[in-house]
Order: sequence, then C-alpha cells, then structure tokens
Amino acid sequence: MLDNETLTPTVHFYRDPGGHLQDGVDEMLGWNIPADYMDYIHPHWRQYKAPQAYQHFLLGLVYAVVLVVGMLGNVLVLWVFMTTKSLRSPSNLFVANLAVFDTLMMSKLPMFVVNSVVGGQYFGKIGCDIFGLFGSYSGIGASVTNAVIAYDRYRTIAFPLDGRLGMKQAVILVIMTWLYASPFSLLPLMGIWSRYAPEGYLTTCSFDYMKDGKETQFFVMTIFGWAYCVPLILIAMFYSKILAQVRVHEKMLKEQAKRMNVKSLSQGQEKETSVEIRIAKVAISIVFLFICGWTPYAMVAMMGCFSDRTLLTPTLSMFPAIACKTVACIDPWVYAINHPRFRAEIQKKIPWLCFFGQDTSSDNSSSGTEKTNVKEETA
Repeated sequence: MLDNETLTPTVHFYRDPGGHLQDGVDEMLGWNIPADYMDYIHPHWRQYKAPQAYQHFLLGLVYAVVLVVGMLGNVLVLWVFMTTKSLRSPSNLFVANLAVFDTLMMSKLPMFVVNSVVGGQYFGKIGCDIFGLFGSYSGIGASVTNAVIAYDRYRTIAFPLDGRLGMKQAVILVIMTWLYASPFSLLPLMGIWSRYAPEGYLTTCSFDYMKDGKETQFFVMTIFGWAYCVPLILIAMFYSKILAQVRVHEKMLKEQAKRMNVKSLSQGQEKETSVEIRIAKVAISIVFLFICGWTPYAMVAMMGCFSDRTLLTPTLSMFPAIACKTVACIDPWVYAINHPRFRAEIQKKIPWLCFFGQDTSSDNSSSGTEKTNVKEETA
C-alpha cells in the first residue's frame, strides 16, 4: 500500500545541475523510483539506461507545443459554441463534445512536462492514476465521438428531410459516449481489472499492458476491440455509406437530366463533383487521423503483451503517446475551425487572430446556404 510520501519526490528524483546522475545512484531506468512504488515498474523497463536530460527536455518541449496549440484550438471551439446561439445545433454539440475529450487529453500534459523536468513520476501513484484516467477517458471518448459524428453526418446526408437528429437525441448520444468510455477508464483506476502503471521513460502512465498473465492478455484484447476496432469499423462504415449515397444521388440526377434532354439539373456538373470530393476528403482525413493516432499505441500494447518485448524500447514506446496527443491537438482544426461558420465567428470575436480570416473564394459563395442552414438547425 502506498502512503502519501509518494506524492512528493525525494532528493533522488533530481539530477545535479550538470544533468548527471548523483554519485552512487544506479543509471538504469527506475533509479529514482521509491522502493514501495517499484512493483508498478515492470522489470522490462528497468533493464534500460536512464534517458539523458536532453531526451526528457526534447519530449517536454514537444508536449509543451502540443499543449499550447491543442488548448488554443479546443478552447476556441468550446468558447464559440457556448457563446454563439446559431452554432448550438445537435451536429455541433458532437464537435463540442469531441473538443471536451481533447481538452481532457491536453490537461494532463503539464503533468508530463513536470515529470520530464524531474525525470520521474513527480506526483507518485496518485499522479500516475490521474494521468492514466484522463488519457483513457479522452482516448476512448474521442474515438467513439468520431463514430457518433460519422453517424450524424450519414443521417443528415442520407435522409435530409427527416434524418436530422434533434437536440434531445444528441444529448443522449453525448451521454452515451461518456458511459462508453467509463468501464475501461474506471476499472484500472480501482484495480479491479488491470491498473495504471508508468511506461517508457516512466514519465507517462497507461493501463498495464506489460504485466504477465492471461488476465492482462484478455484485458488488452478486450480494450483493443472496445476502444479501437469498434469505433474504427463504425467510422469507416458510415463514411462509406455517405460516399455511396452521394454517388447514387449524382447518378440519379444524370439519368433524369438525360431523360429531360438537358445537360444537368443542378447548377453544373462541376458543383456535384466538388461536393463529392469535399466529402471524400473529410472522410479520408478523419479515418486517417484516427488510424495514425491510435494504431501505434495499439501496436505497442500488443507488443508488450504478446510479442517480443526486446523490440519495445523506452524510446519507441514514447512515440505512440506523442501520436495520440497530436491527433487530439489537430482534431479541433479539422472538425470545427475549418468550418466556415466557426471560422467566421472566431474572426468576429477575435479580429486580431488574422489566420482565421474567411476564405472569400469559398465562404462568400456559400453565404446564402450557410444562412439557410443556421435557420434549419436553430428551428
């Protein structure tokens, strides 16, 4: 049982001003971990040399940049959503929910920066549990929210007249995303199934995928399916249906135009093609971001649980953590700030933020459509 002393680092958490380990201290990973916390550090990590000060510094610098950019984007999304009545639609509620999960991911990065400075778990077991809990909720929650966004867009495009979700339905789906993320976030926290433990440089924490035994393997396989496979399948399924629906609609228009002996029933074939291309780009970027963000972490967990652990070095294990946090940083820029109305509202509220200026070539041409959409969504 850990006592409160683990919340405060001992003198051994620190290096001397020259960046070298103190005299007589082992230079292997875990040299600065209190004895009553060593059970949480898998022997695999302790066989590697402790990272140099510059390695911790570089990782801390990367995370600091991700923190600033990610917080800026997500806070802007939430602020504009809450202060602009015309944007508080069911579809945008899902985007705001994604921003909440991503903000939760960003909120644990200051803890990592502190850990990097001292080269260990500055806040002990409680800090490790909080770090792992925030990461689990934000990771699983964001993945299933991506699936909900895909479902909402499919309903809107495939059934434009009666397929739009109402606000009550949207609120229920948002609550379900939090419930979906709860089991594999709370079970390790309470030690019922798995636990949160340091990994890599021992400055980050995640569920313990290194512990030997069938129970760990079953946990890893279950969370792999729950948090990765199911959302990815849903995302791919709904966006593929959207693309199929667009192609069917375009084919129908062409056939009808042919029967009427006109070139097109729309304002031009180019417009139809442009819509399909834009939808395809969004779909591909969303699936690509999801895969890039979470596939590396899934592979590391699988390697630690089932494969040859000699391939899993502390440095290698840190890259997946960077990938998933970078995705949480990019999400608001892809989903919301790239949206004309979000961008216009940000420009209106913060004029000096000039890089959110409207693109007159696209925004002005669709101003009528945007106004119509506002009326429909707020009705």
